[in-house]
Amino acid sequence: MNLPLDSNDKREFLDRELSLLAFNRRVLAQAQDVNLPLLERLRFLCIVSSNLDEFFEVRVASLLARGNGSGHHISERPDFEATLDRVSLECHQLVAEQYAVLNAELLPELARQGIRLLRNSDRNDAQRAWVRSYFEREVRPLLTPIGLDPSHPFPQVVNKSLNFIVALGGKDAFGRGTGIAIVKAPRVLPRIIRLPDELSPNGASFCLLSSVIHAHIAELFAGREVIAYSQFRVTRDSDMWVDEEEVKNLRQALKGELQGRQFGAAVRLEVAMNCPPQLSDFLLDQFQLDPSRLYAVSGPVNLARLSELVDQVRQPALRFAPFTPGLASAHGQDLFAAIRHQDILLHHPFQSFSTVVDFINEAANDPDVVAIKQTIYRTGMNSQLMEALIRAVHMGKEVLAVVELKARFDEEANINWADRLEHAGAQVVYGVVGLKTHAKLALVIRREEQQLRYYAHLGTGNYHPTTTRFYTDFGMLTAKRELGQEVNEVFIHLASLTKPKKFNHLWLAPFNLQSEIIKAIRNEARLARAGKPAHIIAKMNALVDESVIRALYGASRDGVKIDLIIRGACSLRPGVRGLSENIRVRSIVGRFLEHSRIYYFRNDLKHDMYLASADWMSRNLFRRIEVAFPVLDKNLKRRVLNEGLMPYLKDNYNAWELDSDGRYHRKKPRGKRAPFSAHHHLMNMLGQLG
Repeated sequence: MNLPLDSNDKREFLDRELSLLAFNRRVLAQAQDVNLPLLERLRFLCIVSSNLDEFFEVRVASLLARGNGSGHHISERPDFEATLDRVSLECHQLVAEQYAVLNAELLPELARQGIRLLRNSDRNDAQRAWVRSYFEREVRPLLTPIGLDPSHPFPQVVNKSLNFIVALGGKDAFGRGTGIAIVKAPRVLPRIIRLPDELSPNGASFCLLSSVIHAHIAELFAGREVIAYSQFRVTRDSDMWVDEEEVKNLRQALKGELQGRQFGAAVRLEVAMNCPPQLSDFLLDQFQLDPSRLYAVSGPVNLARLSELVDQVRQPALRFAPFTPGLASAHGQDLFAAIRHQDILLHHPFQSFSTVVDFINEAANDPDVVAIKQTIYRTGMNSQLMEALIRAVHMGKEVLAVVELKARFDEEANINWADRLEHAGAQVVYGVVGLKTHAKLALVIRREEQQLRYYAHLGTGNYHPTTTRFYTDFGMLTAKRELGQEVNEVFIHLASLTKPKKFNHLWLAPFNLQSEIIKAIRNEARLARAGKPAHIIAKMNALVDESVIRALYGASRDGVKIDLIIRGACSLRPGVRGLSENIRVRSIVGRFLEHSRIYYFRNDLKHDMYLASADWMSRNLFRRIEVAFPVLDKNLKRRVLNEGLMPYLKDNYNAWELDSDGRYHRKKPRGKRAPFSAHHHLMNMLGQLG
């Protein structure tokens, strides 16, 4: 296959949206994999559903807004309408396959294991009696059906909430023929309800809240005939936007926007497969949606909620084998002394995040620590790290928190932490107007022997103890003065908005990160042209920036060997003769979510190794505060290579390779080669499996 090399020819690039959907196909393949534990397969199915929700809330919403001329959503590509058509077709196919996997594979296999998700027709008399009692006791008091007429307009429907539309016959209490009612399911109720064990002697039985309401929906309309009904769910544009140049306090402005997110423009309507056309058409009209935005599904309209079933089942054999992360070599020692002795590399989740928590906790408690500075992107609603920062303030230390208030879907948690930190007396800033602060940095300044010493933590992932159990990331603790000083300069830049100094070690977006990446790629190309071996290995979540892709194409043409490990969206076409024949792209989808960003350049045996918070996307390189930092210690470079890169290039169990046409094919062991899983290898290497 030959492609022209005209820099304006978009055929050089794969479509980002379709590439994201291809990633979800790889996740769906995990749900279809009979070699995986059954409950984990169901969890992967839920992950696909959750991913698609966000895809519609953000990516599809952006395409639709582009068509409506909404300036703050403008797409970079002119062919958004054609893209939207292709995306719609792929989404419909993907959703249909999801429900086919659920109904034909997972639910029957769960039933064989004694785990039953009962519809009303499946329930025996005793189970029906219990469900009726549950409905009367827990559900009915919270339901308020709304019969539509001029004085009862169509109600506000919250983003991704469960609702029912009901067609009614006969007359209402006032003799009028109001024909349609809406019933909103209370969000406080669980979506998965476990029946008492005595009603399920051979296993565990569950029912959906939607099934409970379906079974008794006629009882909500005394004296009326229920002709037809359907559950429905609407997905809305969830991008939050405020004019940062106009607002005086970003935190207060975003507080007001949070509520509005629940009622953004509709982008998708889901209904039951048997929903009568007149009802789905009525809903499409209410939400001002084109029929192509309708998804009629064979099952619950929110598959993501089935994760509640996974959490409630007590059968360890149907889950992944338990895993205990390893501890850092410094565990149990004086942590500051250990960091002074040598840099400490942490590889999560294979090594425990507790070392990072200990680092901030010890800093908060240590009387010799005078200041703590930290970026906060995602931490969760309950965070030991944030509590430690608040404690540090109370103990008289200077605390600077750079809180990113616009971390998508974590805005509320971050606003709450900003409130608490500020109330405690910490200095709180919200990054830079117009840019997200995505860098992962913490700095401790300690007084030692009449001078101040820097201790820094730099990472590829968030300070979120929960996600660190499931996301792969690297972090480094260092007392190297040259790194600590540059980290401090980043914090000064973020707080004061002064121009950052020229760094010798850190690459900082939006200033020099992109140019340094391009420079390193071109240096490998120069070495290749000089006849020297040249090799680039990069691992990240997404690769879509066209300037970086073009630099990689140029390096490939010059003979550089390029291995890319890209979890999600990839717009680079590998393996095209005359363009990218020396580039190989693979994606690992397995037990853990790949999240680390690693840039390796052979550089004439100097083996330059950088860890970073940034993917190679335009938003990360130009519209965010991001940091890439070098691994300077030779032993730690070797560890990153042997743990973060080589096992993933060797993987033939969870690996998929990208073809030049944008399709992925799954790698399989060849010949006598045994299956090799990078995740399994690292769990055995760094922690305790089973």
